[in-house]
Amino acid sequence: MNKKIFHILTSILILIGFVACDLEELPQATASKVAIFESVSGLELYTNSFYEMLPSPYDGVFAIDNNSDLVARNGVDSRFMPNALSPTTSGGWSWGNLRNINYFLENAEESSVAGKDHYIGLARFFRAYFYFDMVKRFGDVPWIDRTIDVDDEETLYAGRDDRFMVMEKVLEDLNYAIENISEVSEPSRTLITKDVARAFKTRVCLYEASFRKYHTSYGKQGTASEWFEEVVRTADQIKGYTLVEGPNSYRNLFLQKIPNASEVILAVTLDADLQVFSSRNRRMISPTYGDRPSLTRRFINTYLNADGTPFTSDPGYKTTPFVEEVKGRDGRLKQTIRMGDYHRTENGVPIVAPPNLNQAYTGYQIIKGTYDERFPYDDESRNENAHLIFRYAEVLLNKAEALAELGTMTDAQWASTIGALRSRAGITGPSLTQKPTVADSYMVEFYNNKFTDPVLLEVLRERAVEMITEGLRPDDLVRWRLGELFAVAPMNGMYVPELGPYDLNEDGTMDVYFYQGTAPTNTNGAVLVDVTSEGVGKRVLSEGDSGEIIWNPGAREWLDKKYLYPIPEDHRLKNPNLGQNPGW
Repeated sequence: MNKKIFHILTSILILIGFVACDLEELPQATASKVAIFESVSGLELYTNSFYEMLPSPYDGVFAIDNNSDLVARNGVDSRFMPNALSPTTSGGWSWGNLRNINYFLENAEESSVAGKDHYIGLARFFRAYFYFDMVKRFGDVPWIDRTIDVDDEETLYAGRDDRFMVMEKVLEDLNYAIENISEVSEPSRTLITKDVARAFKTRVCLYEASFRKYHTSYGKQGTASEWFEEVVRTADQIKGYTLVEGPNSYRNLFLQKIPNASEVILAVTLDADLQVFSSRNRRMISPTYGDRPSLTRRFINTYLNADGTPFTSDPGYKTTPFVEEVKGRDGRLKQTIRMGDYHRTENGVPIVAPPNLNQAYTGYQIIKGTYDERFPYDDESRNENAHLIFRYAEVLLNKAEALAELGTMTDAQWASTIGALRSRAGITGPSLTQKPTVADSYMVEFYNNKFTDPVLLEVLRERAVEMITEGLRPDDLVRWRLGELFAVAPMNGMYVPELGPYDLNEDGTMDVYFYQGTAPTNTNGAVLVDVTSEGVGKRVLSEGDSGEIIWNPGAREWLDKKYLYPIPEDHRLKNPNLGQNPGW
């Protein structure tokens, strides 16, 4: 590193340290500002600091869906645990990143550097990124677009601004970013480009459109359509990406150290040399670490048959055992959970690996994004597969949902969005090219009778299947105003016809033994599952000595006030004008 770059980087770290203190603590003007804001290298290094705002690959977006209606897990998140979330336990009211961004913007706008608008565009992308998260969490928040002087009490002690006004500002920032960021895309898929800003904009606009439509108490239903329309317009501007095709292509997307540039739009890459790892295997597979997530049968039932027909159209689907229910299904099922001929390796040696009910409460054990090799990944946080943030499949789903909500979906648009995703999954039949005309009764019930439009219901089926473990589901339930599903969706698992042993992969060896009372002996290594009594952290069968596995993670509760987190009490004490969210 040459001396100039070292000086700039050191200066940036010092300035960021000052900026990230308190709202009213400002860095002193120094000669270092000249080096930073009057050189391209300084602007670039400063904006590189904003990338720290992207989701941590260690914890990962892959863990977000653990707190949803689709995943059974160990324990209950504080948001859904009775009496756990309150103004005194709430967090997230942090403004350091915004101060850092606004300080950069104030100085960069005064810079004489040619091409500064590109870096200002990057900063405004991250400001939009910051505010989107804050609005989702708290609703009304103060809109601050500058650094604040120590004597500016009017701003320091002001109240919060209307969330809808703030979201208009978010949209302005994203539009500026799209217009001014210089690169449309770049091959590593690790930098913010026009297309990254566009992909994020489709996510933001879809969230806001749904929120305005379904949270009717705000009286903004009449403004939802323009946000849905913005999703479609922006999605159509993203070109040059394709869905990766080929055997196991869906799962392989999430196992690559280098992101697949055909479909991935933005990723965070990991590096053993820099000791930057993910904990994905450990959090998904270890029986003693993390949430131990597994998918629910209620969700597994939504995966179509390979011919595009609903699995639930078979009148016997409720009592179909695991080895039969997973056959002839949407190809993503086999690439998402353990089934059939799935094998792992131990120190490179292949081993048969049926679902392990010591690790997966429901039996539907997740493999999406996890290495097949056991050592050291299951026991140590050593994953190096890229952490995907945006990919083209989500853009297609965002567009499809917006079109469905607008009621303007054509068969051609269906085929290029939902049909394309299903085709990649190996599904055949008319559902690839023809939008549905009859609502699937299972999907109507799945969404508590909130949606009855057949096109929208199929888009939502596809969204859940395609994007599971990618961190979108909790926000989806919030924007659709279906928060009750966080608490009432059953944590159910595979169907068990009777007590006793079962071979889950049909290799002639019994893999699991369900029992009540005294544990059996001489089970030849089969995992023992006690379904004797109900209670937190226990499993029973829905019909007593037969039926679906029912997992009890603990008491879950939903109250509508939980659509927004409470403003933390310590911040309200400092500034009583912040007020509090309804119900808290």
